[in-house]
Amino acid sequence: MEVISQLLRGYRAGRLLTVEPVAEGLLNRGYRITTTTGGYFLKCYVDRATATPAAITAQHRATAALAARGLPVPPPLADRTGRTVTDRDGRRFALYPWVTGSHRTGAELTGPQCAELGALLGRLHGALAQVCAPVTQPLALATADPAATAELITELRRLATRQRPYRAFDRLAERRLAERLDLLAAHRHRRPADTAFGRCGWVHGDFHGLNLLYRDGQPAAVLDWDRLRVRPRAEEAVRAATLIFNHPVTGELDLARVRRYARGYRAAAGAGVEELRPAVHRVWWERLNDFWMLQWHYHRADPRADPLFPAAAAQTVWWCQEYEQVLDAFVN
Repeated sequence: MEVISQLLRGYRAGRLLTVEPVAEGLLNRGYRITTTTGGYFLKCYVDRATATPAAITAQHRATAALAARGLPVPPPLADRTGRTVTDRDGRRFALYPWVTGSHRTGAELTGPQCAELGALLGRLHGALAQVCAPVTQPLALATADPAATAELITELRRLATRQRPYRAFDRLAERRLAERLDLLAAHRHRRPADTAFGRCGWVHGDFHGLNLLYRDGQPAAVLDWDRLRVRPRAEEAVRAATLIFNHPVTGELDLARVRRYARGYRAAAGAGVEELRPAVHRVWWERLNDFWMLQWHYHRADPRADPLFPAAAAQTVWWCQEYEQVLDAFVN
């Protein structure tokens, strides 16, 4: 409380009244604070290796420029010296106005709202191209090597088997890892070529439901721009849909809503079928080879992503079975 009170003295934000931790989110820390001048969100950047002052400042410049263009992106507030990044007791902070709104699942969105969400992401991609540094299109982007993935699966299975106490999570991990090894063997010939991808550009990097706030049925804020980076733009659109329109237990996608969302994105981003088709394939392949949740659990002894694993693992199996239907939802 005292650290936050001292930090606020560097801003024109009034006197601190209350502090409340914001529980949602896997990375960084956040606090809802109220002062004599109103409500604010205080963000503490935990990973100092990646969240350097230069990187944070670049993100802040981009988000301020997006906000100036009328997009629902909360800009950071500057302190009395004009800076938007503050160092205090070895930690880095940024202060934002508090945005009133609520999170919504994909199942809560109507068809038109799904289309509007896709269009919003398309407009963000277009605006980022205007406010960020020009992008040189890469000649190739590496895709996951199934041989390396098989080695990782073997290692993770060994770690899961040896867990003491051996819990339900470990049992599920073992089963899903064995299943994934079979899927990998069946589909390894479908590895995307390193040159098969669409236009690269600046993307949000973590566009999903917990980083979206709604008010009166409309997106009120796109939050958490820590992963702003250059990637194939359509791949972000596909990845976001798999996180927003998935069933929380089975992982299955609501393809009717995905279709409305994808049409909205394609229209706003000017992205054709030739761009979405490889994006769907590359994201599918990425998921087939991805085990970050289990790596957090077994390599880092970090269980924060454990609740996400059951649905994510189930979605990969379902996607392999329904590949053509998923592709159709994005391109038609």
